[in-house]
Amino acid sequence: MSPESAAETKFNLADVFETVADAVPDRIALSYEGRQISYPELDRLANRVAHLLLDNGIGAADHVSLFLKNSVEHVTSLLGVLKMRAVPVNVNYRYTDPELQYIFDNSDSRGIIVELPEHQRSVAALMGELPELRTVFVIGDIVDELSAAAADLPDGRRVAIVPFAEEAGKSEARDFEPRTGDELYLIYTGGTTGYPKGVMWRHDDFFRKPISGGNPYGDPRKDLAEIGTAVKDFPSIAFLLAAPLMHGAASYSLFTFFTLGGRLVLMRDFDPSGIAGLIGPEQVQIVLIVGDAMGMPLVEEMERRKDEIDLSSLFSVTSGGAIWSHHNRERFLALKPDLMLRDNFGASESGNDGEIMMDDNGNLTVPPTDRMMVVDERLTPIEPGSGDVGYIARIGNVPLGYYKDEEKSARTFPTLPDGRRISILGDMGTVEADGTIVFLGRGSQCINTGGEKVYAEEVEAVLHAHPAIADALVVPVPDDRYGQRVAAVARIADGMTEPSIDDIQAFCRESLAGYKVPRTVVFVEEVKRTPAGKADYRWAKSTAASAEQPTPA
Repeated sequence: MSPESAAETKFNLADVFETVADAVPDRIALSYEGRQISYPELDRLANRVAHLLLDNGIGAADHVSLFLKNSVEHVTSLLGVLKMRAVPVNVNYRYTDPELQYIFDNSDSRGIIVELPEHQRSVAALMGELPELRTVFVIGDIVDELSAAAADLPDGRRVAIVPFAEEAGKSEARDFEPRTGDELYLIYTGGTTGYPKGVMWRHDDFFRKPISGGNPYGDPRKDLAEIGTAVKDFPSIAFLLAAPLMHGAASYSLFTFFTLGGRLVLMRDFDPSGIAGLIGPEQVQIVLIVGDAMGMPLVEEMERRKDEIDLSSLFSVTSGGAIWSHHNRERFLALKPDLMLRDNFGASESGNDGEIMMDDNGNLTVPPTDRMMVVDERLTPIEPGSGDVGYIARIGNVPLGYYKDEEKSARTFPTLPDGRRISILGDMGTVEADGTIVFLGRGSQCINTGGEKVYAEEVEAVLHAHPAIADALVVPVPDDRYGQRVAAVARIADGMTEPSIDDIQAFCRESLAGYKVPRTVVFVEEVKRTPAGKADYRWAKSTAASAEQPTPA
């Protein structure tokens, strides 16, 4: 891609990766279970995967589902799909068969890349219901059920079962058709409030927003030449990605640091013990987590092993995709006071919106920015300092919409009267007099108790600060008097005794108004979350609703 001017540049993610690989041929791109893979080697492996796809019925613009846990093959598959201009589809590997059937079918996936035997069996069970499917690529041994299912499809339809290992014999050449920057990247949301929705990102918008124009520490890059020059002067950063690659925030982090020429330290699964033990040997500088769901068990492990693990290389812990409580951050700082803690604000539908800060009162805030505003239901901006609550809207380089869902696309990605497209995801907020945006929480998790509005995230952050509570979700449950009451589902911290409801309520009253204090608390062995750390609020509501009647608050 050779644009005539920087103003006309449209970035394609494969072009960006290849530019970096050529610019820093001596750098390690990926560290995985003792294996060190350089940028040129990773580029060659991805080229082989791309040719494997092309030689087995997958073409440009075809959708390919990555039904994979973290691995080298997951990274090379993602890059390979992008190189030959196909569309990657992220798949939550913990979904049930009906949920998987929805993803494969809704995304019109013509290819599926799968590894684990149990995942292969799920694909086998669903194959007859996936009319667009043409090829399944299998990492490792192929289970008999998958081969049998492919041989017995209705209407004479054929699905090829291809060993992924065949990529070893494929070409390593970059002889792919030219890319435009208008190619699609499809990210399915977590589906915590209903069926997942496929967010359609153009590569160019993906580069400019989720990965901050290739430079989260300064001005966005203008073209590929600038990326190639800048990456040579930017020091290699070792970043450990704790989240699964199928999570939107993880893919944002992956491409951000690849664009900077960083080294990805990848683990198969989220393992607090493994992460703590790898920081020293791998000289990890940044650990990327998803809120308290990963931050809590990680800091607990670090506290237990503080005298035996080496944290000297670590200079930052960065979170994104979920609430990260003040209490959890303080525990990291107690371990290493010079740590830089960063909480990124964003979503699958908006990308990276910048850093979210916490003020002295515990409020989550975003400094004045031209990338975000707060609007009412008529899309009129909220007056700064008015105290009015509105919807936080993201501006510029937003997705094209949801795949095959025009109604939800129109509702989530409306156009302002001045022609700017925005993204409205249901996050509520106010605007202070100086333009600072105060984040209140997701409107869908707002609890209306006797006419008072309570945002679940605010209460969760306070509960996480209680020394006896390791994790908690806050939900509404029916109440005869107030319509809804505030309820919590919580896990007791290791080595602590179960606190009384009176103790919890007294603790919460120190930071919260009385109507925000939980009136019901249910203790469980595990607070259920997705592999990406997203809260399972449907489970929490059901669990809380089955509890005994509340005590007075």
